[in-house]
Amino acid sequence: MAAKPGLGTLGEFPRLRLCRLPTPLEAMPNLGEALGGARVYVKRDDCTDLAFGGNKVRQLEFYLGEARLQGADTILITGAVQSNFVRLAAAAARKSGMDCHIQLEERVPRDDPLYRNSGNVLLDRILGATLYSYPEGEDEEGADRRVGEIAEELKGQGRRPYIIPLGPGHPPLGALGYVVAARELLEQVASRQLSIDELVVPSGSGHTHGGLLFGLRALGSRVRVTGVCVRRNAGPQKERIRDRCREIAELLEMPNPVADDDIRVIDDFLAPGYGRSNPPTLEAIRMAGSMEGLILDPVYTGKTMAGLIHRARSSGPGRSFVLMHTGGTPAIFAYGAELTAALA
Repeated sequence: MAAKPGLGTLGEFPRLRLCRLPTPLEAMPNLGEALGGARVYVKRDDCTDLAFGGNKVRQLEFYLGEARLQGADTILITGAVQSNFVRLAAAAARKSGMDCHIQLEERVPRDDPLYRNSGNVLLDRILGATLYSYPEGEDEEGADRRVGEIAEELKGQGRRPYIIPLGPGHPPLGALGYVVAARELLEQVASRQLSIDELVVPSGSGHTHGGLLFGLRALGSRVRVTGVCVRRNAGPQKERIRDRCREIAELLEMPNPVADDDIRVIDDFLAPGYGRSNPPTLEAIRMAGSMEGLILDPVYTGKTMAGLIHRARSSGPGRSFVLMHTGGTPAIFAYGAELTAALA
């Protein structure tokens, strides 16, 4: 008898509930019609409630669960200047009665006042986080090392810090949030008797993309998952997702259900780089807003929608797509001048 699809030891991991689930799954018929008759849906993980929401809340439920188990009183995290993850880590820490120290990395070559002080940075300050700066944007190992040094300084002051790591080589606790999300999505699709051909997701750290892909395959779903590169090119990103799925399998003490040809990434909309927009991304933001009242950002979700539009146009009518909306809405204010000029 074949083994029943399952998720290993997932239920054994500590989890601190931070958001209201399930998030909505909504149809986008106007956009679908504009794309030649595609059936288009959006999974609204921008509606995870906490501090403007976003996908990182699901991940933080597992990180904060582990932090609480260890008796931590302070959360440390590193990310880009306009990082959604650090904003939500600060909110999750405060909601859980913990302090938060944030390191902001120079990943995007811009120093205008809006980028430096608006959007997520303003929210970091409202949330009472202690901010640090790291001069390099593509040095994950160095950024993690510096956070470790800050943690040692805090220990010297009698604090009990918990680090949410950036680089690879750490147990991917955050990815478990999207293994859970895969089950949630399949239940929503089944309850509404929908047929989904393809899920389009942003692919950066690999926790969202890898977690969803792993969860879907572990539960027996063969839905295509297309990751839209938002930070690095397709070659190294595919390797990152391969590693992430292997690490999830090790963490859950189960066989890896993800085959190499399951890992699909496209980097057509990455240039000129992380946190920098391009014409297809700006057009995707305009189409989503003007046709569906859906707000996307230029860093993650705008590029992901550009990928969905490309896939829908090249696949022909009748195919069904789900956009994983990972949030990031506060960042649009940091890019206000650029967006205003492009969309005028």
